Amino acid sequence: MLDTFLGHYAYWGAIVLLGVGLYTVTASGNLVKKVMGLSVFQSAVFVLYISIGAVEGATAPIAGPSHAAYANPLPHVLILTAIVVGVATAALALALVVRIHAVYGSVEEDDIARAEAEPLQAPSQVPLQVHHRAGEESAGEGGGASGSPAIESRAERGRTS
Repeated sequence: MLDTFLGHYAYWGAIVLLGVGLYTVTASGNLVKKVMGLSVFQSAVFVLYISIGAVEGATAPIAGPSHAAYANPLPHVLILTAIVVGVATAALALALVVRIHAVYGSVEEDDIARAEAEPLQAPSQVPLQVHHRAGEESAGEGGGASGSPAIESRAERGRTS
C-alpha cells in the first residue's frame, strides 16, 4: 500500500498545490496574494496534466522504429501553451491590481468594498482637482510640459477633504 501511495507522488504533489492555491485565493483579502494563489493553483493543474500524460519507459515519437512505446507529445505541448497564457494572465491581473491600488489606495478587498460603499457626490458637485507637477510651467490649458496634468485618485481626494 505504501508503494502505491509513494508511486503516485506527482498526483499527491498536485493535490497539495491545488489545496495551497485554493486556500490562498479564498483565505486572503489581498489582491496580490489572490493572483499568486491562482498561479499556484494553475501550476498544480500543469503538474497533474503532465503526470497524466507521462508514460514510463516511453520515448519521443521522433525516435527510430526500435522503440516499442511512444509518449504522446500533445499534453506537453498544451502545457507549454498554457504556461504562456498563464504568465500573460498573471501579468494582466497584476496590472489591474496596480490600477486598483492607484484608484483606491489599497489592494485589500475590505478597504475597496468600504470605499465603494461610501456615497459619492453628484458629478456636478465634485470639482476636478488638477495639479501641476512641481518645477513645471503650465503649457496652455493641458497642464505640464507633457500636456497631461496629474489628476488625483479617489483615495487622494478622500485624504484632502
